[in-house]
Amino acid sequence: MSLTNIQAALADKGYREFSRPFELNIVGVRSDNTRPNLFDDTLNVYYKTTSGDWQLHSWPATTDPGTYWLENPLNPQGTAILKAGQYPGSHAIGMHRGKYLALVQVRPVTVLRDYERKAVLDFMNGKEDTGLFGINIHHALGEGTTRFVDKFSAGCQVFANVEDFNLFMSLCQRHKQLYGNEFTYTLIDERALIREAKKN
Repeated sequence: MSLTNIQAALADKGYREFSRPFELNIVGVRSDNTRPNLFDDTLNVYYKTTSGDWQLHSWPATTDPGTYWLENPLNPQGTAILKAGQYPGSHAIGMHRGKYLALVQVRPVTVLRDYERKAVLDFMNGKEDTGLFGINIHHALGEGTTRFVDKFSAGCQVFANVEDFNLFMSLCQRHKQLYGNEFTYTLIDERALIREAKKN
């Protein structure tokens, strides 16, 4: 995952980039793969250090719901798939389902409602729905690396590896101390990165 390509994809969309020291840019990159249940996306965090250099971390994750929730929607209108976009101040450090600290949704985001009840991801045709849906950023199993998404995401952004998540949360805590408990989440499509790579 190239930082240059991520930055170019954000610039192409006119999205905001944060550049104060240790102020986090949190960017999910959604794989072009429509098979669900895999941790085949990435969660990326980049920020400037005190020396002015950019630092990038990229971790395996899912930005999509698992097969279970695609086939058994929590919402009668369909399972939530977060729409690509930038969501200013959308998240804050808080308790994920009352269990552990994570980034929890605090401002509206837009999702696509997949109502077909099939184990296939559709990023294009769902009905748009904007609101507070608990689209949190959290981890899967509490130890090691989780292989399959299953019930761990009904639309959340989920880390495959808990140690990656713990590092992510330590960066979030530092951001909170410096700039307050407000985080912008940006989700881009892998195809946007490929376009920027070709341009460069």
